[in-house]
Amino acid sequence: MQITDKKVEEYCISKSNLPSKDCLAIEEYTRANVHGAGMLIGKMEASFIGFLLKSIKAKRVLELGTFTGYSALTMAEQLPADGEVITVDINQETVALAKDFWGKSEHGHKIKSVLGSGLDIIPTLTGKFDFVFIDADKRNYIDYLKLTVPMLSPNGMIVIDNVLWGGAVLPDVVLDLTQHRDRNTEFIRLVNDYVAASDDLYGTLMPIRDGMFLIQRK
Repeated sequence: MQITDKKVEEYCISKSNLPSKDCLAIEEYTRANVHGAGMLIGKMEASFIGFLLKSIKAKRVLELGTFTGYSALTMAEQLPADGEVITVDINQETVALAKDFWGKSEHGHKIKSVLGSGLDIIPTLTGKFDFVFIDADKRNYIDYLKLTVPMLSPNGMIVIDNVLWGGAVLPDVVLDLTQHRDRNTEFIRLVNDYVAASDDLYGTLMPIRDGMFLIQRK
């Protein structure tokens, strides 16, 4: 499901500040060579995240879901020289590819990759984060959210990706829970409902790409 008209999105991209050529190289290689390239956040979302990072003067970022390293590098580019992106993933192959690309960027030194399950890694992390980007396995979205909210700095923000799931989260969509994608839909609906019902969180669900939930503590 194309949430935004493709021509409108392309026009928006053409007028927006975009990630560097180093990020473009990751995007082009991934689309041409890596299975699941649709998991890339893409230029429009990268530009928007960059704007958010600048608006809150973010210095420390936690990312759950590295894939081939595109989103981590787009965020690192918007941080100060002493900024840090900690990115967590379980896939050694794609993380190795990401590290190769980061090594070619002047901003690559800001990125620290941690291999392992987010549920295991998050409790071992110390300090506060200005920005958390959740874009990993959908089954654990709500647990990732609950674990990271207490780790936010005073003006910190969490962004959860893919929360529209191609429109499948809409209440009139009938799901077949024997199908993996539909089970993931249920997990995404769960976290969307949790944020909407929370008295402690301020959330805005944006129809950008496949849906981005912007969340801060009240």
